[in-house]
Amino acid sequence: MNEVIKVGMADLNVVTPPDTIRTSGLGSCVGVILYDEVTLISGMAHVMLPSSALCKQATPNPAKYADTAIPALIKKLESKGAKIFSLKAKLAGGAQMFSFSTGNDMMRIGPRNVEAVKEKLNELRIPILAEDVGGKSGRTIEFNPLSKKLQIRTVNQGTKEI
Repeated sequence: MNEVIKVGMADLNVVTPPDTIRTSGLGSCVGVILYDEVTLISGMAHVMLPSSALCKQATPNPAKYADTAIPALIKKLESKGAKIFSLKAKLAGGAQMFSFSTGNDMMRIGPRNVEAVKEKLNELRIPILAEDVGGKSGRTIEFNPLSKKLQIRTVNQGTKEI
């Protein structure tokens, strides 16, 4: 019997088939899916912010930030048997949920999250095979390791797979 493993905000987890993995409430947050094409071991991180550099906590939550969530997810995937050279990525989220009259870059959380995630994946040489990012609507995503499909339910726009 397959289970749906849920990933909360600023959280990450891994699954093996036939289980699937899901996160809800992706507004400006980015859902990062990494999966090993050979073993099908898959993981998801629900990234809230682009960089841990501004964090004042002594021990920040690594799943909260793009620059720390992706390495933490890779470490967890490898501990289950995934190989870094077989990893592929899919992304969803990063919406600009509110419009601001100021040109302040700090308010562009969604686009900055997407940029930070892509930068980190590029640095680690993990190819992004598909993405559904940006816009102004929230998303719920669910990844099926067997089909390698990411189902995306977008508010007011229905469901699609990438």
